[in-house]
Amino acid sequence: MKKINFLKVGVIFSLLLFFCQNLNAQNYILNDDGLIDIRAKEKINQIGDEVKSKLGVNIYIYAKSTLGLSENTNTREKIEAIKNNENQILLNLQKPYVLLSIAVEETHVNLLFSDDLKKVIDKNDILDGYVVPLLASKDKNTLFAKISAASLNGYAAIADTLADSRNIKLESSIGNAGKVSGTIWRVVMYTLIVLGLLAYTYAILKKRK
Repeated sequence: MKKINFLKVGVIFSLLLFFCQNLNAQNYILNDDGLIDIRAKEKINQIGDEVKSKLGVNIYIYAKSTLGLSENTNTREKIEAIKNNENQILLNLQKPYVLLSIAVEETHVNLLFSDDLKKVIDKNDILDGYVVPLLASKDKNTLFAKISAASLNGYAAIADTLADSRNIKLESSIGNAGKVSGTIWRVVMYTLIVLGLLAYTYAILKKRK
């Protein structure tokens, strides 16, 4: 009987510990519509927890497959609707914060952050270097894979930028892998553009002859 009671106590203690850990766990993915892979989610939340504990900054992701806008929505109305949606999200965020916002159907990606991070975060560098290249890549990867990779890539870049600004090393960092993939994509695109221009020039010259 004593042995059985001891096992019961052990099980109850384990359950209580599990629930306490989950209560304290923070989910930094506000919405993803099932677009982000579970492994990417786990890594994102791991990075988010470390950034929160060491830097006191909350990094969030909000990804939607669509915002439900009508096909007849003009560009001005679309921009206004996206802005209103993002403003509603920001109302519930804990400062200081960074928000990576993605809307697939509307081909929209944005980076928003609290005023105290304006001198730390370079919006264009992160979006153009780590997020957009993966979203816009023309390869065999599914949309699911692209959103997962772009979200994790951008999230990690934001975290590293914040950490570097305070000379702190993140144990959960994914390193330079994200920047390398973005650089490769840009090199490929520039190469294609140059080759296209050369082919066009050659065709014009040949025609004149």
